[in-house]
Amino acid sequence: MTTTAVDTTRVAWERADTYPRGTERKVLHRGSDGQPRTVILRLPAGFEMDRHSHVITEHHYVLDGEIDTGGERLARGSYQWIPAHSDHGPFRSERGAEILVIWTD
Repeated sequence: MTTTAVDTTRVAWERADTYPRGTERKVLHRGSDGQPRTVILRLPAGFEMDRHSHVITEHHYVLDGEIDTGGERLARGSYQWIPAHSDHGPFRSERGAEILVIWTD
């Protein structure tokens, strides 16, 4: 198995089109299906996203800022694990946030 290191300061921010307007992402790793599996999301101030679910497990680690999700506030350093097929959200961020998001099977 080959390891890969990514200097995230050299990865460009891009629009995260499947998220609310103003959200950006840095794709750090793509799965064998070509879909992003590890990203840093940069949420704009006033971010809002409805409740939803995924067919795979999702992990969140808050790098900076705060996000409110399902009535709970996650601040810098918080981690959230969301099992596959679990409804999660809604999500809100008053001032914006950066979140490491990882999707696993």
